[in-house]
Amino acid sequence: MNYSTTIESLHSNLQSHALYKSLNRIEDLQVFMSWHAFAVWDFMSLLKSLQNTITCTSLPWRPSSYPKDVVRFINEIVVGEESDACLNGGYIDHFTMYVEAMKEVGASVDNLNYVLETCDFSILPGPIKNFVEFNIGLAQNGRPHEVAAAFFYGRENLIPDIFTPIVAEINKKSLKCPNFKYYLERHIELDGSEHGVLAKKCLDSLTGGDADLEREAMDAAKTSLILREKMWSFILGEIEKTSRSTTFLIH
Repeated sequence: MNYSTTIESLHSNLQSHALYKSLNRIEDLQVFMSWHAFAVWDFMSLLKSLQNTITCTSLPWRPSSYPKDVVRFINEIVVGEESDACLNGGYIDHFTMYVEAMKEVGASVDNLNYVLETCDFSILPGPIKNFVEFNIGLAQNGRPHEVAAAFFYGRENLIPDIFTPIVAEINKKSLKCPNFKYYLERHIELDGSEHGVLAKKCLDSLTGGDADLEREAMDAAKTSLILREKMWSFILGEIEKTSRSTTFLIH
């Protein structure tokens, strides 16, 4: 199997997905954010899994055996994710930033709060459940190179290319959601610069040129992208259903 070609094709499909053009109204953002929030949440588990592996988070402390620029990258990402600059001053973690943006547009946080409190994924629709379970399971039980592959190919390398068209639609449709737009732009900025390069270096450090580890890593990356595309298509369907219902009521 040509993994590079497969990964590039999956990445391209997500970059040009029809979901982005469907974001025409605040109501569409409500639907999108209510489901995308789960991907914002499980990202942190992937990151903390890498932090546990690459840095020392146990006592007594001991120096990490990994390259220090990779250690620094992980710690820098954690700092940014857990205490980034707020739009209006101060500091906030990115998940809470997203939840505040949800409230700004009137998106429901009920399912999200329930899952956070219970870790019961059974209430989620299949495509959302499968995505979250894969990433949480990988963070808890996956091998470090598999986690790093999902983190790089499914997040750091992907996010700028899937958030940029969302920002474009928000601007084009003049949707009023400053906090959500700020969240998106911060990730485009952070993930599109040095973080992506260092995330790849982190992955390369964990595979170490071993063919078997590289194959396992790419399998994890492929699954991450396939599940993201299925989640995106599900959300698109939910937005289209909402739009049809609204049109029916108007007529």
